[in-house]
Amino acid sequence: MTSVQDLIVPHLRALNTYQGVDPMEVLAEQAGIAPEDVIRLNGNENPYGPSPRVVEALGKFQHYNHYPDPGQRRLREALSDYLEVDPGRIVCGNGSDELIDMLLRMFVGPGDNVLLPTPTFGMYAFNTEVVGGDPVSVPRDDNFEIDLEAVRIAVTPKTKAVFLASPNNPSGNVATEAQIQGLLETGVLVVVDEAYYEFCGESVLPMVEDYPNLVVLRTFSKWAGLAGLRLGLGVMDPAISQTMMSMKPPYNVTLPAEVGLLASLEDRPTLMSRVQAIVQERDRMMSLLQQIPGVDPWPSRANFILCGLPEGRGKEIFEGLCRRGIFLRYFGNARLQDYIRISVGLPEETDAVIAALADLVGA
Repeated sequence: MTSVQDLIVPHLRALNTYQGVDPMEVLAEQAGIAPEDVIRLNGNENPYGPSPRVVEALGKFQHYNHYPDPGQRRLREALSDYLEVDPGRIVCGNGSDELIDMLLRMFVGPGDNVLLPTPTFGMYAFNTEVVGGDPVSVPRDDNFEIDLEAVRIAVTPKTKAVFLASPNNPSGNVATEAQIQGLLETGVLVVVDEAYYEFCGESVLPMVEDYPNLVVLRTFSKWAGLAGLRLGLGVMDPAISQTMMSMKPPYNVTLPAEVGLLASLEDRPTLMSRVQAIVQERDRMMSLLQQIPGVDPWPSRANFILCGLPEGRGKEIFEGLCRRGIFLRYFGNARLQDYIRISVGLPEETDAVIAALADLVGA
């Protein structure tokens, strides 16, 4: 009798799962402490949470028994005003992760490849493998800048897309307009993930009208504190957005997510003041990290900082922090074996990380 395992599509049988962020309760049990004592700075989450108006609006909403609008009309109109683009160019998703998945399903099939200036966000490679494509790593240079010439050389007839984040995750640097233009001139789909745009203020969104092969992604997870509600958006050529709207699950964006987005847009001054507080805390963290011998923090335009650690000690120091209830992001691959990424949290969390890091590095 045929094993049910043999019925699974072959390329999915040994898929390398993307490692998400464990909840507080799991981390607390791992460290042997109470959940309220955990310092979780491994998911680039907003430490201030959503706008108070979001909490109020979610409590007052009376129609959770209804399905959301499959045409996303209110969402697209509100985002059109916010982004100053035609609503027909906008598609919303269950987080920008869903939009990444849909774009790859639209453009990539078995035997095709996707170019990834690495290191970068792991979901690009993961979702490429899910659709049967081949994620091709094109290493960034020593300063984590895109090697434009190397990307151009890597383009083949099988190349369908280039995915990159700007600011890049985990290095925090912004791609220049010239770099993006150079990628667009290859003719393949170029997806620029601007998940951390609000922390840097630099965007290639105006280029979408001139380049039909450009897609720009944004999210409300970081700046607006809606990571748990899952709300991402993409701006793209109408030919792409129309196809995406026709293939997406009809109710992919939930009513709570819609309520949260609309309330967030109504309270932008509060949210942007919190963004500014995070940027200020990022800069303070940077100055403190620079004072620890053996720690090499990289300048960041996002809400996190990538730190080089003493050679050969990356995993040891990461695990030492975990035992103290401090959970940062460790990647463990060859390029980042001795690096950790620290999300910007509250000032008291920064102080605890700095003290523990200084102690462990100096041990």
